Amino acid sequence: MSTTIIMEPDIQQKLAILGGEASDEVTDVPATQSIQQGIRHATGFIYDAKQEGGGTTRLFKVLQTNACRFACKYCYTSCAIRRKRTTFKPDELSTTFVSLHQRQRVDGLFLSSGIVPDADTTMEKMLATVERLRLKEGYTGYIHLKLIPGAAYDLIARAVELADRVSLNLEAPNAERLAALAPDKEFTESMWGRMRWASQLIGRARQEGRQAARSLTTQFVVGAVGESDRELLETVQRAHRELGLWRAYFSAFHPIERSPLADQPAEDPTRALRLYQSDFMLRDYGFRYDELPFDEQGLLPRDKTPKQAWAERNLHEPIELNRASREQLLRVPGIGPRSADRIIAARRERRLRDLSQLKALGVTTSWAAPYVLLDGRWAAVQLPLW
Repeated sequence: MSTTIIMEPDIQQKLAILGGEASDEVTDVPATQSIQQGIRHATGFIYDAKQEGGGTTRLFKVLQTNACRFACKYCYTSCAIRRKRTTFKPDELSTTFVSLHQRQRVDGLFLSSGIVPDADTTMEKMLATVERLRLKEGYTGYIHLKLIPGAAYDLIARAVELADRVSLNLEAPNAERLAALAPDKEFTESMWGRMRWASQLIGRARQEGRQAARSLTTQFVVGAVGESDRELLETVQRAHRELGLWRAYFSAFHPIERSPLADQPAEDPTRALRLYQSDFMLRDYGFRYDELPFDEQGLLPRDKTPKQAWAERNLHEPIELNRASREQLLRVPGIGPRSADRIIAARRERRLRDLSQLKALGVTTSWAAPYVLLDGRWAAVQLPLW
């Protein structure tokens, strides 16, 4: 009679499994070139995430466990897919992070998890990891903590207290689409409702001057179950308005071997790029949702930015940059919030008369030139030679 001995994977094996399978969690907005080419800026379990003000930060990006009770059709950790499962104990994971941080290999932690055996148990293990880092190891740096759908209120509250950022992946824009993508999950209460709790807790802490997470984010899987861009951005606008959402992330669907959607084609990464650009228009540029250039199927154009498409339809009169308001400047393709502020500052000192001045202020002049006047004249554009 033979005996099968099951050995617990060592730390390096766990890192290889739980770091690699965390790669689908989006932690920043990719650059245009990167998202069009599908480049992933990850090295194993270390992810170079872009910072809001420039530069990058190295995140230790990892799952607490890749075991999961849910059979989400798009996900590596789905219980419907046979694969090697393992779990970090809270003390193992915190010790591993401290070691990496002390060796200056990572700057912060991004912690997510599969869900097993239930939401509260999973959230408790994640919180135990973070509490050990904060309270025992004295770590005061950046932590991004995923919220588990359906977790109890007190666990959501503790996560908000401990983390710098919290997030919960809605994955789909509404309950109907979520049922097709992740049939075991519930949209209204266990996901949107938990995000509402987190938003309220963040707002309350801010009013009372208490330490708490600074922001709330979410992520959507794009192109897996036939959802339109209109559906996605309608939900994003609602989340900005009702939840104070800091940012939405969009992950273009790519099939996973042996998953229920394994034979479905990957989504064009350019579609995710257009969704990011549209979200910026809503969040930072003063556009309304009903102004976005959807076609009859509720999709955005792929061959140009949504702002360029809007301008082609609506900017019939050129805008004089020496007199335009900030709101008007932000309507011009190639001018963003920073370059708009620079234009306003520069024209206090001198008249803007040529494209070289705009380029020095950060304007994408090839996009802006057809829509602007400089000191009463159309901007001179160099035509291509062939």
